[in-house]
Amino acid sequence: MDDQSMLWGGFFALIAAMVFIDLGLVHRKSHVVRMREALIMSAFWIALAAIFNIGIWLWMGSDLALEFTAAYIMEKTLSVDNLFVFILVFTYFCIPTMYHHKILFWGIVGALVFRGIFIYFGITVLENFHFFIYIFGGILIYTALKMVLQKDREICPDDNAMVRLFRRVVPVTKELHGERFLIRKEGVMMATPLFLTLVFVEASDIMFALDSIPAVLAISKDPFIIYTSNAFALLGLRSLYFVLSSALPLFRYLKYGLAAILGFVGVKMAASDFLHLPVIASLGVIISILVLTIIASVLRNRMDGINSSRAGEQRMRGMDQE
Repeated sequence: MDDQSMLWGGFFALIAAMVFIDLGLVHRKSHVVRMREALIMSAFWIALAAIFNIGIWLWMGSDLALEFTAAYIMEKTLSVDNLFVFILVFTYFCIPTMYHHKILFWGIVGALVFRGIFIYFGITVLENFHFFIYIFGGILIYTALKMVLQKDREICPDDNAMVRLFRRVVPVTKELHGERFLIRKEGVMMATPLFLTLVFVEASDIMFALDSIPAVLAISKDPFIIYTSNAFALLGLRSLYFVLSSALPLFRYLKYGLAAILGFVGVKMAASDFLHLPVIASLGVIISILVLTIIASVLRNRMDGINSSRAGEQRMRGMDQE
């Protein structure tokens, strides 16, 4: 068995073990994930990714380890945008909080499969048709501009093509049936709203992958680095959802930070034949944009809080004078 086979085999064995522990032991029964549990889960997945990256450093060298770090941080950052969609779709379908983890779990398992297909396709295309590097770079730059200029739109899952097709092919019940995805009613197999929500989550991830995969290809061309960084970012997405779901509206400048990151990697990719940035420089830019976005959001929220307090005081004074 060669080194590559051992690496892939070891990685998939690790993921299989983590999936078994997660679904078979920790979350065997559906329950509401509290903040403390979510923080522990999030810290665990980040620590596991860090330990895995140390293994890459020792086994494959520092350059690929830096590529993993940059790709992981970028994927982790871009995946936060998915959380807004998850919150809206769970609200739209009236899914109880206790079932959110199960939907996200199976959604991410499906995403791991689709990401693998997209990564294989992307690398194959770039290896055989080099000019696609300019197309991928252009897609990222276009997405960045669209993200900045486009106003926030209300998400309606019933307008999604995959959801509409699913409804035509599979009958869907109007009510939930506990945590079941499928039920048999009067001899007919029917999907529940829980399964329909899962279909939309999968469809959303496919759309997000069209942006995130080209972005990671701008960081690394190694299939192992690209896929594993994606996988660890996705596996930690569930816990991140429960940590940030109530705080996401506070990150008001997030979309501008994401747009800046996508724009940067798009330009880097399109100009790769003429401009060669070290991975450490790309990592520094991504982290800097992320930190500035968070600081700007915190400062803006603080200023709004101060202004709101002043406005309240002025109203109280006006009432006293009356």
